[in-house]
Amino acid sequence: MLDEKQRRELLGQLVHSPSYRVAYHDTELMDSAELRHVRMELEFLKADLILRQQNVESTIVVFGSTQVREPAAAQKRADQARARLNDTPDDPRRRRELARAERIAAKSPYYDVAREFARLVSSQCQVEGRCDYVITTGGGPGIMEAANRGAYDVGAKSVGLNIRLPKEQEPNPYITPELCFQFHYFAVRKLHFLLRAKALVIFPGGYGTVDEMFDALTLRQTGRMQHIPILLFGRKYWERAINFQFLADEGTVDDRDLDLFHFVDTPDEAWRVICDFHRR
Repeated sequence: MLDEKQRRELLGQLVHSPSYRVAYHDTELMDSAELRHVRMELEFLKADLILRQQNVESTIVVFGSTQVREPAAAQKRADQARARLNDTPDDPRRRRELARAERIAAKSPYYDVAREFARLVSSQCQVEGRCDYVITTGGGPGIMEAANRGAYDVGAKSVGLNIRLPKEQEPNPYITPELCFQFHYFAVRKLHFLLRAKALVIFPGGYGTVDEMFDALTLRQTGRMQHIPILLFGRKYWERAINFQFLADEGTVDDRDLDLFHFVDTPDEAWRVICDFHRR
């Protein structure tokens, strides 16, 4: 027979046992490898529910480099790199640093183009309480910031789908706060990029941009997603970065697969292609 002190001690052990925690309050359980599928489902559902609550019917997704900053910032970075090289003109690393900074500065006008495109779309599509063609980005700096900023300029909503990375990354400040999300799983984030998309607009970028572009191209090629236009800003950049024609000439993609994307140069041209596509 337990006395009162023993009873309280044993009861304390029971209620503090990990097995006694309510399952959805058990962070160790939720972080376990066995519950990865539950975490992925929760990531999908949280964003899906909020997007529905915010009446986001459709999106236009803008991809592009995190490194392409607005022209003044890009030029300042190049000037600083040039000054460092002047201090040690024989340093090959600083010559390389300057060359890269100058190439980024040369692409900085795309920041303004992405911003203007987002302004154009948002001002025409988010009227009378509608949330169609809502600008959606990866939520980071560079081209993503420019697109969110364009929507912000005209008082429109925009979405940011940020991702947890080993190197700290903050969302850009122009995303609508209620539509700023953080994901752990790239796969779930990619699903939300495409689920409501009415167009993909792709600016010069690196591995991440190329990954997202080819993911969409493959799904369009195989008929596994809705028919949408895929627009590439900067023909010279993309034709040098990826030899699409070579793939067709080698027979590894069909000639008609080259029609899955369009090169564009201006916001007006991009918007006209999107409107014509959906009008058809």
